[in-house]
Amino acid sequence: MSVLEVTGLDVHYGLRRHRRQALAGASLTVEPGEIVGLIGETGSGKSTFARAVLGLVRPSAGRIVVDGEDVSGHRDRQWRALRRRGVLQYVFQDPLRSLDPDLTIADSLLEPLLLKGIPRVEAVERARGYLPRVRLDEELLPRLPGELSGGQRQRVAVARALITEPKLVILDEPVSALDAANRVQVLEILKDLRDTGIALVFISHDLGSVAGIADRVAVLYQGSVVEVGPARDVIAAPEHPYTKLLVGSAPTLRMAAAGRAEREALRALLNA
Repeated sequence: MSVLEVTGLDVHYGLRRHRRQALAGASLTVEPGEIVGLIGETGSGKSTFARAVLGLVRPSAGRIVVDGEDVSGHRDRQWRALRRRGVLQYVFQDPLRSLDPDLTIADSLLEPLLLKGIPRVEAVERARGYLPRVRLDEELLPRLPGELSGGQRQRVAVARALITEPKLVILDEPVSALDAANRVQVLEILKDLRDTGIALVFISHDLGSVAGIADRVAVLYQGSVVEVGPARDVIAAPEHPYTKLLVGSAPTLRMAAAGRAEREALRALLNA
C-alpha cells in the first residue's frame, strides 16, 4: 500500500475574477521507505502541494490518501487527530520556523512524543537516542534554538520530524538556507533514512540537491506533474521540455548519470 496517493489535485487561491489556479490535476504516489524529489521552479505549486497534503489548504478537486486514509475531506478536528498520531510530519525551509525559540532542544523533541501519549521516561530516552542519528551531541539538549548554528537547528528539526516514527515526512527546501558543508550533512542523513521505512518527499527547486538521494523524481510545472521516473532515468533521458531545461542547466548531473559512451558524447558537445 502506498503511503501517499495524490490523484487529480486542483487548488485555487482567491475568489471570482481574481481566482488563480495553483495546482492543476497534480498526481503522485509515494511508497514506504521511498525518497521522492519534487522539483519545480518558484511558483510551480510545490509548496501548495505540500500544504494540501498536510491539510493546510483545501483542494478544489482531487483525492489525497495518507497511509490508506482518505483525507481529502477531513475537517480540522480530523487533521489534528492525524497529526497527533505522528503519521505525517513536515520540515520547513527555515530552521528558525521549525522550532519554538522559547523551548529547549530537549523540550522540542519531547513535545510530539508526549502529545502522542508516550510516557515521559520513554520519551526522554528516545530523544537522547535520536540525536546521534542526525549527528548531534547530547550536550545540545538544554540549549535554546538561538544558541545553535543554522545547520544544527535544521538537524534538530529533522530529528523532531522523525522522532514519532511517521510514515511520511515532507521536507520543503530543507537545505536551501544552509551552507555547503551543512547541506551535505543533511543530505547524507536523509539518504541514510532509506533503511527506516519512512517515506520522504523532498521538495526543491534545485535538481542537484535531490539527484544523489532520491529514488524517483517528479517534475512540477505550472501546477501539474509533467514527468515522474527513477532519478537516474529522468536525469539521463528527460522527456518533457521543462525537464530537459532543468537538466540542461546542470549538465554535470546528466554527465554523472550517463554511461561511458554517452559521457564522451556529452563532453564533446560541451567542449564544442
